[in-house]
Amino acid sequence: MFDPQVSFTIAFVAGFLSFISPCVLPLVPSYLSYITGLSLDQLTSDDDRRKLRGTIMTNSLLFIGGFSFVFMAFGASASFAGQLLFSYHDYLQKIGGILIVLFGLYVMGVFKLKFLAAEKRLQLPTRPAGYVGSILIGMVFGAAWTPCVGPILGSILALAATSDSMMAGVQLLGVYSLGLGIPLFLAALGVDSFLNYFKKVRAYMWAVSVISGVFLVLVGVMIYTNSFAQFTRILTEYGIGWYVGPDAPAGSF
Repeated sequence: MFDPQVSFTIAFVAGFLSFISPCVLPLVPSYLSYITGLSLDQLTSDDDRRKLRGTIMTNSLLFIGGFSFVFMAFGASASFAGQLLFSYHDYLQKIGGILIVLFGLYVMGVFKLKFLAAEKRLQLPTRPAGYVGSILIGMVFGAAWTPCVGPILGSILALAATSDSMMAGVQLLGVYSLGLGIPLFLAALGVDSFLNYFKKVRAYMWAVSVISGVFLVLVGVMIYTNSFAQFTRILTEYGIGWYVGPDAPAGSF
């Protein structure tokens, strides 16, 4: 059963795990350079960064908006498909739980899936000009970059398919986009700080894959066993969670 308080928390964490995944985090400086049209030296120079802060912020936000739009469209599609198959909701929930567990095991490296391991990024030979270019790059990222965010994104889409409405699916993927977009935006504001941080955590990237995989396995088990209600009570006790609606419990966000 779709539970907003738990589901939105899971979606945000999943977005953050996508950002720190071993095949996204190391490429962040390159993506920021491509998005903004600035060299890495310009992005790390205090003087240049201050002069170009507006350009960096605007292009980064437009890029995030581009992939968020695509992800939310995916969420709407998954929710719509779930509504069409509503009479098979229980079966859909079980299948979704199993798929998420399999995605989690894949992320941990327990086994390989060729269709996810194959590189499917759409390469742009030149950066599209202007702010529209940043939106287009973001949309390309959201639509075509499957190897890195695919397993985690697929898990959130499976969760969206169990939601009660198309809007709930859109909101779920919007929260996922926030989890991915907020740290990306912060990295854009301080690329030099980000590079220093990355040097420290680079040796532990394997742990990110393990943590992400365990997280997905736990989510899959919760969906399969329909145990969101119990988890909601735990979150509520500590004032943690996302809830959309007039009856939001005090302390939730």
